[in-house]
Amino acid sequence: MARPEQVLVLEPQHELKFRGPFTDVVTATLKLTNPTERNVCFKVKTTAPRRYCVRPNSGIIDAGTSINVSVMLQPFDYDPNEKSKHKFMVQSMLAPYDMTDMEGVWKEAKPEELMDSKLRCTFDMPLENDKTTDHSALPKSASASLDDGEVKKIMEECKRLQMEVQRLREENKQIREDDGLRKRKVTPMAAPHSSSSTMVTSTVRDEGLSTRILALCVLFFVIGVIIGKMAL
Repeated sequence: MARPEQVLVLEPQHELKFRGPFTDVVTATLKLTNPTERNVCFKVKTTAPRRYCVRPNSGIIDAGTSINVSVMLQPFDYDPNEKSKHKFMVQSMLAPYDMTDMEGVWKEAKPEELMDSKLRCTFDMPLENDKTTDHSALPKSASASLDDGEVKKIMEECKRLQMEVQRLREENKQIREDDGLRKRKVTPMAAPHSSSSTMVTSTVRDEGLSTRILALCVLFFVIGVIIGKMAL
């Protein structure tokens, strides 16, 4: 006589996946759901009992409820060329109304009362590239420490600094032109003294402007570094 169809709903249904590395215990979760109006007894068995620890490996699932079974794969030396032959079986039966001893119920159960589902095991070792975090795939909120408001402020400051640099360049150009006019207007006798005085004034002004432009360039560089980090 054929066995009855499994009443429990398994998640996953056919395959338990274990993702490496396998230098430590790797756990897969098997969810068992009882959609019936009867309590259901269950057992979880495996073809490799020394390689796995299952908690709980047996019990009763009340009507309309679910439980999570933790399947813990013990550490081992992974060989990518070796295919896993490990399998699990979830065995179940409807719990008798007058059940007092679950072990006794399993011993006295008839074959036509037992239901079972089988699952295979697969081992998945991640590639080396998968171990590194892909920062480009992260959302903006995770990859950047500044919000949109702060970014906008920095961009506006950059614009203002650009205008300031342009203004300073024009002012510097105008000063040079004014100095040129003064030199042409002075008398030959006063030219040496006036020229020397004008050169000193021009040098001081040029140095002041150069210092301000250098400071602005440094500030541009710092802001560029900040924006560059935000884009990573």
